[in-house]
Amino acid sequence: MPSLWINGAWTAPVRGGRRRIQNPATLAIVDEVADASAEDVARACAAAAAAQTHWRRVPALERARLLHEAALTMRGDRARLSELLTLEGGKPRIENLDEVEWCAACFDYYAEIARHSHGNSIPPTAEHQINFTIKEPLGVVGAIVPFNYPLLLLVWKIAPALAAGNTVVIKPSELTPLATLRLAERALAHLPPGAVNVVTGGAEAGAALVDDPRVACIAFTGSTAVGTEIAVKAARQLKRVNLELGGIDPLIVFEDADLDVAVPGAAWARFLNNGQVCTSAKRIFVVEPIAREFIDRFVAHAKTLKVGDPMDPDTDLGPMISERARARVEDQVKRALSQGARLLYGGTRLDAGPGWFYAPTVLTDVRPEHAVVCEEVFGPIASIQVVRDADEAIARAAQSEYGLGANIYTRNLTYALRAMQEIKAGTFWINDPLTDNDAAPFGGMRKSGMGRELGEEGLDAFRETKHVHLDFIPERKPFWFPYRQRRDEVAAVAAHDVRA
Repeated sequence: MPSLWINGAWTAPVRGGRRRIQNPATLAIVDEVADASAEDVARACAAAAAAQTHWRRVPALERARLLHEAALTMRGDRARLSELLTLEGGKPRIENLDEVEWCAACFDYYAEIARHSHGNSIPPTAEHQINFTIKEPLGVVGAIVPFNYPLLLLVWKIAPALAAGNTVVIKPSELTPLATLRLAERALAHLPPGAVNVVTGGAEAGAALVDDPRVACIAFTGSTAVGTEIAVKAARQLKRVNLELGGIDPLIVFEDADLDVAVPGAAWARFLNNGQVCTSAKRIFVVEPIAREFIDRFVAHAKTLKVGDPMDPDTDLGPMISERARARVEDQVKRALSQGARLLYGGTRLDAGPGWFYAPTVLTDVRPEHAVVCEEVFGPIASIQVVRDADEAIARAAQSEYGLGANIYTRNLTYALRAMQEIKAGTFWINDPLTDNDAAPFGGMRKSGMGRELGEEGLDAFRETKHVHLDFIPERKPFWFPYRQRRDEVAAVAAHDVRA
């Protein structure tokens, strides 16, 4: 029964509350964790603030060594971390093995770039001056993480934050806290006490973290509605935010696409983690010349996906995260069908175990106003829209208030560049959907968020730039008071004005 991880040690919650963590595949109780209160969050923030005065002064080379050590420990603990991710979140074990490796690689990446990314020299404006900038940590960073990628989306925040010299307080999803606690206890325990703190719990803990004046920045991944509330609260304290929010991402299949690649690629882009991915392809557009063949092959491919026990290495899709999540998806499908959409496959619960299983679902004849098109669908529903040509495909794909990601399949450079220019998206994937790169920035436009994770931009999200001006020959400046010494200059300007 894990407690809170505060100041480098297990700590009991002030009020003694507990939360049960349920396996979404078997419905068995995996474990219990502490239900943090506002008082617990305050203790964690105090520990982080105290630790930050030391951590920010640790030399970059030493910080890099410690982050590399964390990555090495993650890889050594890959079996247990991936098991916990599967038990609490329901993703197939193979995906969670990948997730742990991606986390380790991200720590390795930021360990290195933080060693040499510290600022710039600037040309001076006068003699015997030196100007330069330095990058300073913000202070304490609050990381609020969702259930779908509990470790990866966490590491995208805390690896650069720690590398920049910040300390962190983590609030994992109340549904999937176990792997995060394990990561703190094992892979991050060698960091100075207070550098990493974990408070498990629900809305009270999250709100307290956002409100705490010691927290300089909130890094959040989740819904647009909650992200907006966080931004409003943070603005009252002029607190920095980094928000990766919802998406209704398009995927276009143009007529020149290789369907042997585009069909399984589109299915993976939509059904990965049961569609519980912010950047999954939630609006699929296919041009008329290939629409029939694409749809037939897409449905046939969906039928081959094995839904079941996520610990089974043959499983492609596990359960949805909760009964509530499945019910929401069922409602969206029901509304789409009542509005005229056509069900080609799925649309039902599956008897794959006692958990929250739902069949991969394919809908067509959907329109922009349908729930499965205009709302973010966090479930295994592929809605396919047939369009006349490339012009209509690009125009329809661009019609969105969101802008997290976009995908296209084409070998036509004109199609690719036109779509890239017209569609607002933080990441634009061509022929390779949903692929991340630690060195490339990730984030959303419009209602999909603000700020960036990963890359050097992800490091700067947790740093402030300070300009340093040095005059190495101290002397009295001619433009200081008193101004009477510059009477002749004023008179000359006035005389020039009269002549003009």
